[in-house]
Parts: sequence; structure tokens; C-alpha cells
Amino acid sequence: LSAFNVDYIEAGWPGSNPKDEEFFHRAQTELDAKTKSKLVAFGSTRRKRIQAKDDAQIQKLVECGAPTVCIVAKAHLWQVTDIIRAEPSENIDMISDSVSYLTSLGIDVMVDLEHYFDGFKFDEEYTLKCCDAAVKAGAKVLVMCDTNGGSMPWEVDEITKETV
Repeated sequence: LSAFNVDYIEAGWPGSNPKDEEFFHRAQTELDAKTKSKLVAFGSTRRKRIQAKDDAQIQKLVECGAPTVCIVAKAHLWQVTDIIRAEPSENIDMISDSVSYLTSLGIDVMVDLEHYFDGFKFDEEYTLKCCDAAVKAGAKVLVMCDTNGGSMPWEVDEITKETV
């Protein structure tokens, strides 16, 4: 992929399984500098009621050596309250704290906004607050996800225009 001039190469979730852990360890010595500069480690925002600096999964992202991380964050209010059972403000804090911590260490951050389009249709204001928190904390890229694949193309077009 690097030879084809792909800008980013998502290489796995450090700490989620031994294979991904081994990949990031070996990448530090077995890949050339150009390829290493394109690696993206995948993970998630910090857990509830803990700071990013104390979250083991966030630390795996830091330790893996990838210059860029992509963290998944809930962008749908119902997913926040009923699935991860967090207060809406806590989810915003999870996004902000995770992004600001990682960027403070010189890591570029993409935020994968899970259930973005369904969330926008459910509660536009809250979904945009998630975007705002990520951007203000230093995210370089927001990835608007149609996680369940149920949005029609014209809905994706309209919501994207409203967001950007």
C-alpha cells in the first residue's frame, strides 16, 4: 500500500489481540520510514470515569509507535445513553480527553464517529457537539460513519453538507 502512495494504512488495534500487538512491535524495526509514517493504529476513546492517561487501551495506542491513531467514538445520543450507558456530557468528555491527550503527545488523531448519520437524524445538535469536541481537542480528521449502512445516498449528501 505504501508503494501505491496510499496516505494512511490502518494497521490494526494494538492490544486487542496478539497478532495486532506483534505487528506494531515488528513494524518499528521491519518497515521502512515511509511506510511507518503512514501507519494508523485503531482504538477507541477512553472508558467512562477514567482519564485518558490512565486508560490501558489508550496507552496501547501511545506505545505502539504509530504516528496516527483513529479512535472510534459514539456520535449517536441513543448509543451513548442506552448502549455504553454514559451521560451525554461524559461521552463528550471521553472524546475531548482522548483526543487532547493523544495530540499532546504529538500523535495525529482521526475520530471515527460511529453511527454518525443515524445520530444526526436522531439528534443533530448532540452529534455536532461530538464533532466540535473532537475538533477543539485537536483531531485532524473526522470520519462520518454510516455504521449500519442504512442511510440513503441523498441523506449522506445532505447531512455531510450540513456538517461541513
